[in-house]
Amino acid sequence: MAVESDLQIAGDILSVQHLLQPAGEHPSTVAEFVGLARSIAANRAEWEHLVEYDATTRWYHRLRTGPQALDSARAGGAPIGYEVWLLSWVPGQGSGRHDHGASSGILTVLEGELTEHGPRGALTLGAGAQRVFAPGYAHEVVNDTLEGAVSLHVYFPGLTEMPMHSCSPAVSGAVSA
Repeated sequence: MAVESDLQIAGDILSVQHLLQPAGEHPSTVAEFVGLARSIAANRAEWEHLVEYDATTRWYHRLRTGPQALDSARAGGAPIGYEVWLLSWVPGQGSGRHDHGASSGILTVLEGELTEHGPRGALTLGAGAQRVFAPGYAHEVVNDTLEGAVSLHVYFPGLTEMPMHSCSPAVSGAVSA
């Protein structure tokens, strides 16, 4: 029997708007991290001038790191901090199928459009769209359009690994006989 994450049990927190909260000085809940992502997205002056596009490799820039949340030390582990990354995507660029190890995350599309290929199929994400994912959630993100795209990624705890996965037919779009 597979163990389901809190998000699989409770559903998508982004669909329950009254639970979302503005970002505090030191976010410590999923709702507060969503608020952090939204506040950064709304402040174009903070990130717009940093964006670069690179046709040879995916461009990324660590925009911010955060201190550990109060009382966040995990049993036998390091305290939990967070990271905020800015990524650009030229047409055709993709992440490859991967997960984020022990990190949870929030993906926010700032400009353009991205396609997420996940366990439930393909989902088109336009500017302003957000996705929340739990540790171990495997997906692939691709710019399937003819225009550039920019996205913001918040990882908590900070990203320490990004294991790559082989593509399954459902993720790669291949048809099996």
